[in-house]
Amino acid sequence: MDFNKLTEIKTLGGLKKAGYKTHSVKDEIRHNLINRIKNKETIFEGIVGYEDTVVPAVVNSLLAKHDIILLGLRGQAKTKMARMLVSLLDDYIPIVKGSEINDNPFHPISKHAVDMVNEMGDETEIEWISKEQRYSEKLATPDVNIADLIGDIDPIKAANHRLHYSHEGAIHFGIIPRTNRGVFVINELPDLQPRIQVGLLNIMQEKDIQIRGFNIRIPLDVLMVFTANPEDYTNRGNIITPLKDRIDSQIITHYPKSLEDGIEITDTYSWIKRSEGKVNIPYYFKEIIEMTAMQARVSEFVDQKSGVSARLTISSMENLISNAERRSIVNNEKDIYLRICDINAVLPGMTGKMELVFEGEQEGSIKVSRALLSKAVREIYRKYFPDPLLKKKKNDKPDADPYAEIVEWFQYGGVVNIKDNMSFKDYFNELKKVDGLEKFVKKYSQYYETEYELAALMEFVLDGLHQNSKIAKDDSDVIVSYKDMVGSMFTQQKNYGDYDDDFNFKY
Repeated sequence: MDFNKLTEIKTLGGLKKAGYKTHSVKDEIRHNLINRIKNKETIFEGIVGYEDTVVPAVVNSLLAKHDIILLGLRGQAKTKMARMLVSLLDDYIPIVKGSEINDNPFHPISKHAVDMVNEMGDETEIEWISKEQRYSEKLATPDVNIADLIGDIDPIKAANHRLHYSHEGAIHFGIIPRTNRGVFVINELPDLQPRIQVGLLNIMQEKDIQIRGFNIRIPLDVLMVFTANPEDYTNRGNIITPLKDRIDSQIITHYPKSLEDGIEITDTYSWIKRSEGKVNIPYYFKEIIEMTAMQARVSEFVDQKSGVSARLTISSMENLISNAERRSIVNNEKDIYLRICDINAVLPGMTGKMELVFEGEQEGSIKVSRALLSKAVREIYRKYFPDPLLKKKKNDKPDADPYAEIVEWFQYGGVVNIKDNMSFKDYFNELKKVDGLEKFVKKYSQYYETEYELAALMEFVLDGLHQNSKIAKDDSDVIVSYKDMVGSMFTQQKNYGDYDDDFNFKY
């Protein structure tokens, strides 16, 4: 029967006449999930990289009618997946009108609903609630108590109605009973105090609640979903063993396993479209941002137990675009084009999103972030241009080095100075000074259609040569200078941008 017609029914008798049947929330989710699978519909919209790992595990658990815990490091879409379970609920379900705990009109459990059905029978009034109203979420913090989650005796209610404290009518229900016939999520479960976790045991096993030790048991129909970081990271607390034993399925989440998956996630959740002009993002910029996060996730200077979330790449991409947007506003340019000199603008989006180990703290977050960016540029550069460190073969001619003309220009004293707020004309002219640079890009790259994209690739080549120790780079907050490597060895400047993989200065 059409839900629009169903929601016109206003009494229990009307439901019976229409032949409406209710199901437990887990049966309801299972039924809707099976239909989606049969129709080949996407189950978790916008979730990338989990298609062959996490999603099948979650589907299996839901088909088995299990309560679930999603275990993984921060920024792995645990809460997002939990919230998307709402889409598997029916659009609307009927409840006894005025019920605090979404009483099933056919099987009421609260005193209010039981009394109403006993008194009014088929004339019992019902109302319809949407699937969004059947979802509740609680962030576990040390100050959460049993009253918040399950409920407590309300002395004011008891006094007003002249009820004994053991009377069911004196109960003020917590958030879990109020999510009866729905999905309830607890985020960061280990942060919940052990004595509060004990209070969840009955809900998990016996599916009921008990208030203040009085002999009042209310059977609940709830899908329980938990999220947590691995216990060795969350030193703030642990999941007690009896509760862990009662959670039917533990599903391990993970970070994107490929560069492409990471880029798709960043593209989906970054604020890329700006109000003024078109934003042009060459693909290698996306690769550099994502490679930076992947380098951070294996760096010995970053605490791998805490993880490096996708929020790092999202914030970095937004800062990168904003720097280019600022330049376009300053120069009154319509469209927004990225340049390699904009890369420094991602640092504010990185430094607060990595937990450093002791050695990393000694180096400093800025220094570690710059080194990770340098590694990322070096890795991605080799996908687009010849490896500057590739050794020559014995039979190669002296001029076989494709970078020889460019490097030689710097050896004879050439210097390129780039400010991130330069107009495009000045920027392009500065790059075109370098002998052989434009010719090199046109020979080895087809990844440009406009002069703006050509210029960005030319700067990419200079930075790639620097990252491979072919030319030097002075990188200040105001200007970026590319110069001869040997000549720079005799200067006294030490730049934050010039570090090798072991965070030693390069001269």
